[in-house]
Amino acid sequence: MLDRPLPERSQIHRRLPNQRWQIYSQKTDLAQKLAASINLSPIISQLLINRGIETPAQAKAFLEPESIVLPSPLEEFPDLAMSVELLQEAIASQSKIAICGDYDADGMTSTALLLRSLRALGAQVDYAIPSRMHEGYGINKRIIEEFHSEGVKLILTVDNGISAYEPIARAKELELKVIVTDHHDIPQQLPPADAILNPKLIAEFSPYRGVAGVGVAYILAVCLAQQLGETSGLIQPMLELFTLGTIADLAPLTGVNRRWVKRGLKHLPKSKLPGVQALIQIAGVQAKEAGVQGCGGAEEQRSKGAGEKTFHSSKSLKPEDIGFRLGPRINAVGRIGDPQTVIDLLITDDMGIALIKAMQCEQTNTSRQQMCEEIEQEAIAYVETQYITSLQQDRVLVVVQPDWHHGVIGIVASRLVERYGVPVFIGTYEDEGHIRGSARGIPEFHVFEALEYCRDLLGKFGGHKAAGGFSLPAENLELVRSRLIDFANQCLEPQHLKPLLKIDAQANFHQINQQLFQQLNALHPCGIDNPDPVFWTPNVQVIEQQIVGKGHIKVTLAQIIDTQQYTIKAIAWRWRDYYPLPQRVDVAYKLRENTFNGNTTIELELQGLRLTTASTQIFYTSPPNPLRTTFQYQQRQYICGIYQNNSLPELRIKNPEGKILVMYPGRTIGLLGTTREAAIEVDVSQPQYDSIIQAALQALSYINAES
Repeated sequence: MLDRPLPERSQIHRRLPNQRWQIYSQKTDLAQKLAASINLSPIISQLLINRGIETPAQAKAFLEPESIVLPSPLEEFPDLAMSVELLQEAIASQSKIAICGDYDADGMTSTALLLRSLRALGAQVDYAIPSRMHEGYGINKRIIEEFHSEGVKLILTVDNGISAYEPIARAKELELKVIVTDHHDIPQQLPPADAILNPKLIAEFSPYRGVAGVGVAYILAVCLAQQLGETSGLIQPMLELFTLGTIADLAPLTGVNRRWVKRGLKHLPKSKLPGVQALIQIAGVQAKEAGVQGCGGAEEQRSKGAGEKTFHSSKSLKPEDIGFRLGPRINAVGRIGDPQTVIDLLITDDMGIALIKAMQCEQTNTSRQQMCEEIEQEAIAYVETQYITSLQQDRVLVVVQPDWHHGVIGIVASRLVERYGVPVFIGTYEDEGHIRGSARGIPEFHVFEALEYCRDLLGKFGGHKAAGGFSLPAENLELVRSRLIDFANQCLEPQHLKPLLKIDAQANFHQINQQLFQQLNALHPCGIDNPDPVFWTPNVQVIEQQIVGKGHIKVTLAQIIDTQQYTIKAIAWRWRDYYPLPQRVDVAYKLRENTFNGNTTIELELQGLRLTTASTQIFYTSPPNPLRTTFQYQQRQYICGIYQNNSLPELRIKNPEGKILVMYPGRTIGLLGTTREAAIEVDVSQPQYDSIIQAALQALSYINAES
């Protein structure tokens, strides 16, 4: 029986998260073998396999990143030796050095890192950051001319410069030396700099390949300090700034990033940098005992207020502390405030100044949150009236409106991607003749390549696969929209137009406990390219739900296992639009700890939700004995049944030739063959399999209802 009449269920379905679920194939035998070799549970081994780690050697390198013997960065970056030499010469001659940074967390932490380290090494160094509102991203001719008039001899770009051909050509005309340090995608024409450091120019298999702008700055600063023999007291502060910038910029936590971030997270709570301590205090971040925090959720980071905390050397932060609490406060200043506030915060040695600057960051972040909410609602209203019927055909969303703050539209773009599942290019008018915007993509869409496809219609642009920034003459807007639609239709299929949720494994509620949560600690630190594990549970009941805070849903879920009911609490961030949730659902989630009144429990942080359909429920409501029937499909007779295999239900469909298709609820990978031993894996979501599976489930549902 359906829980509710069909029209009501249809209305609810329209309010569910618009997602496509991709559930990893469970490689049970390999997981068991790997678990035995590394002395971890099979579930952790399966999570490693999902991340491409299948051998004991790969597992050791991942679980113990300090055990890796790293190649020298001087061997990996062709221009690194030249960059160190240019800086050495400038320090020795006391020539003026100027840093051109960027106004995001990566750019500001990079700028602060190089300012602190170069000044400590005796350099005469200052900095400039272009105005987000008036100039946009990256070094420009005005900054070049200004540096020249101030007597600067060496320019050092951080987190920008790889696409700045004309400004750097102007610097060379003025006989200035230029070192470009950047991590954005490589344009068709490199700038004429004296040295270029960019991980996109080195070997793809290099452990340094994934560093963000702050990672390039860190490598340069460390190599310079080592060359000058002045590393004492410098490395740890630089590592802390590297950790802040790397996580805030969503850099992949693989290779050296994983190694250095894991180390940096332990140093941050006991940081000697006043700015870091002040930011931690104002943000109300609570460090956890090292070795017992998992990769779980972030309610603490989202809900706590400011307050001074006491930290001990055995405690560590989590990436979520930076991603949800520290990073946004830094980024907010770059978005709608003055980046100098953050630079002053991170380079000062005065705790009083640091606290003042941290409070300014806090106030700016509050304003940024309010601004984001307003613009997001305006953008949704605009899309719903103008473009909602054409999204499936266009496969990309281009939204441009006046009077939006350029500093926050990138965040709004990300939220629109979440909501509509298509790449989003969002912009606002700088004046009547010019538009500037931000772009965010989906896994199958390359933002930088899309911008390259529109090169002749744009002004400045840059970015990478997932995100980018651009400007254009207002008169070109419709041409750019048309060009982006053309590009999107070349690389996207209709099935791509839902946000992709990757799910690691199925879990039942009786398996969720402190022991499982602690085992997940082996994956720490989690982040980009090493995501928090996502589990799913089918056919659960929503027994309590309420709206809390700013549009979150707090729920109690129940699962019946062998006639016993298991309940667990969950939180769904920003799911106000989906309230009330249906009564019977499949849920996807991360695990999180919640401590209240001294009691710590494991709860769920919902990532996805879908209706448990009548055809899916049959896996869990059919009699203990196999449920079998025959059915006709395309004028052929088939036999089908639901059986228990190691306590897991499976559907078997047998054709007249004796070949059997086996599928499992919620999984996209099934088996096809005359025997289980000889069967091959097939994607049962493909139309040729899905159609016959639906026919079989419909036949079985009818038989089950009759019985």
